[in-house]
Amino acid sequence: MRPRRARRLVNVVALATLVALAAAVVPAAASAGSGKLTDAHRATLLGYARDTWAGFVAMTDAASGLPADSLRSDGVRSVQTSTTNIGAYLWSTVVAERLGIIGHAEVAARVTRTISTLETMERHSASGQYYNWYDHRDGTKLTVWPESGAAMTPILSSVDNGWLAAALQVVSNTVPEASARARALYDSMDFGFYYRPQVNRIAFHVAPDTGESPCCYDTIVSESRIASYIGIAKGELPAKEYFGAWRTFPAFPDSCDWDWQETRPVGVNRTYLGVNVFEGAYQYEDFKVVPGWGGSMFEALMPSLFVPEEKWGPDSWKVNHPLTVAAQIHHGMVEADYGYWGFSPANIPEGGYREFGVDALGMNPEGYASNLDRTYVNRGFEGCRPAVPDPPPSAYTNGVVTPHAAFLALPWAPEVTMDNLAAIKNDFASYDRWGFRDSINVDSGVVSNYYLSLDQGIIMAAIGNALADDMLRDAFATKEVRKVLQPIISMETFGAG
Repeated sequence: MRPRRARRLVNVVALATLVALAAAVVPAAASAGSGKLTDAHRATLLGYARDTWAGFVAMTDAASGLPADSLRSDGVRSVQTSTTNIGAYLWSTVVAERLGIIGHAEVAARVTRTISTLETMERHSASGQYYNWYDHRDGTKLTVWPESGAAMTPILSSVDNGWLAAALQVVSNTVPEASARARALYDSMDFGFYYRPQVNRIAFHVAPDTGESPCCYDTIVSESRIASYIGIAKGELPAKEYFGAWRTFPAFPDSCDWDWQETRPVGVNRTYLGVNVFEGAYQYEDFKVVPGWGGSMFEALMPSLFVPEEKWGPDSWKVNHPLTVAAQIHHGMVEADYGYWGFSPANIPEGGYREFGVDALGMNPEGYASNLDRTYVNRGFEGCRPAVPDPPPSAYTNGVVTPHAAFLALPWAPEVTMDNLAAIKNDFASYDRWGFRDSINVDSGVVSNYYLSLDQGIIMAAIGNALADDMLRDAFATKEVRKVLQPIISMETFGAG
């Protein structure tokens, strides 16, 4: 690991990248994917994909075709898995074929085995939605945590089912031997089940026995977009649901009603499909960005693995995505001076799990910090709450980066992303036969002892799109999907810029 003093030169490069990225997103001239991967970069990414896929194989039960939620470095798998994990394995299998890692016969066999298990797993009969946790060895629904024996209440998660449905859509369009069966499962999953018309948003999850549900996914910069996209594309959610989530929370003039949020946003109100939308944004350095709830890369960018948001939203996502990447880089390399970047929910390297992010990119004022010691900023709420000077880099002790978050930046900062991943790989014992481990404490050098299915799936998806011309986007965002979603996404103008 590099001491902080030795990172200064790297930080100068990162700051120059921030300026270049910010300049590139003037709406009239912005283009996603600025910068190019070299032949050496592409060879490196293919090597990462081979090892990451080997990790997925090690995580997956040969009989059920279901991956475990996590894999320990000694090869021990967790008992539990989730619908997100299963989806990640399915789309990663498709990527592995496209990249030449495995042949089509193996793809067909693996995908068919997984779908056969999915067809027998217990689901909510009224909605066709899967539960949140299953035993990966046989697909039985879990009602107790395997490690502790503590009771768990099965729930129906909109976002977890969204990722599984996204994978089924990909399989149905890429694996002929399993296409009809994958399509039947996809069609049977009703995302209108989560819709709450009184707020025009979808619920986090629903308790199947009581119907109770915490409401709702409040922010557009959220991984829940994938469930909204699928529900709208299938005709199960109204098109206006896309405009139901906050861009930022309100900033009523001369009012302190919303002063609990991270800072006072700036923006204007616009109306789309009859929905009044406050197009708010937060000031970050010399630009404005539409924040998420916690400020993590996962929230902001994972849906773009499947939906070409920056192409369909020239005045929204095309502006916001590169600024999110620029802010993550700036935080890791300058504000916190970690020397590395990439902040998303991940394992605590020393044990446990926690959300990580860039605090100033989140609406939650004490939400996703980038370090274990939870260093936050307080930039005030004009007229209501005074700002506090930002903490110095030395305050950001025990920073935690997760490689999967950096992979998500590939379309917007390919060269800097490759340099960051190389530094994480070279400076820590963070990479071996199964690819990158989940997380690293950049101060202590402690590396997580686990690989996570979600990480593996994000990494495989990002590499597949980078090396194979947006292959997962093409498989998901078909002509029929584009016909429904593109007009909705394209009509909006964000307050970012």
